Amino acid sequence: MPTFAHTPYDGSKKPFSIGLSPIPEERWLEPDERLLVELAEKDALLAEKRDVVFRAEPDTEASQREVLDAILAHLLARHPDRYRWDRDHILVDGSRSVPLSAAEPALATAARLVQDDLVLMRPGGAAGYRLVAAALCFPSAWSLAEKFGASLDGLHGNVPGYAEHLGVRMKRIFEGLKPGIIVERLNWSIYPDAELHHPESKERPRDWFGMDRSAFIRVERQTLRRMPASGDILFTIRVLVDPFGAFETHPDGRRLAAGLRAQLLALDPDQLRYKNLQDHRDLVAAELARIAGLSGP
Repeated sequence: MPTFAHTPYDGSKKPFSIGLSPIPEERWLEPDERLLVELAEKDALLAEKRDVVFRAEPDTEASQREVLDAILAHLLARHPDRYRWDRDHILVDGSRSVPLSAAEPALATAARLVQDDLVLMRPGGAAGYRLVAAALCFPSAWSLAEKFGASLDGLHGNVPGYAEHLGVRMKRIFEGLKPGIIVERLNWSIYPDAELHHPESKERPRDWFGMDRSAFIRVERQTLRRMPASGDILFTIRVLVDPFGAFETHPDGRRLAAGLRAQLLALDPDQLRYKNLQDHRDLVAAELARIAGLSGP
């Protein structure tokens, strides 16, 4: 996948909005040139930090298997140049062998095949949809241990505007999503490093070592689809990270930097705090202005 594969800060999307768009099946999962590197990192996290990156309620086995089957069908049909059967394994890029073993939870096996994180949300009860299983190796500042079992409200309670505006709409979308429909949304954040595994709190201070190419734009590409047999909703999260320095070499980099700066400066205090940019907004905006050839902070 090229640099700046998804750019929700270019004016096409509005921050802190639901912003869901339907996509065709062929665009559901998007393996790129970092596939083997990121899958190796997932393997290490599943081995060394299992309780941090994987949780599942006992009655989710059938739903997990349904997810694995759906992902296998998609990858083998849509990306046959990168995925193929090898007896009881899936061979990825001709070199990585992923066993389809009943000894491992099916959702963990599915996570070893794709760069996306995988979260299962289950309907039921007064709380509505709950997080009942997840393989979450690359979180953007949230803890699976803290959020496991949480409802939609619990997962998004600290998102500015969720309780007032977004919550009711989100619940309606979850309830109305039909099998066979896939929807996508994008959001962005700014980090001082390119690490994918960020399970710490959003409120943890971030160290900034100067803005000379030391900041990174982190985009989350999220999709939702309902599993037809279980009725659960699969939430996929793909993280893409680009350094600010790439704005300076990309043909459209100045426009993209200007778009990110405009969205950053439009955030209100609560939104800045949520993105942990309240102390660094002007520093980041000034660097983006320099890249974009603009004046001002």
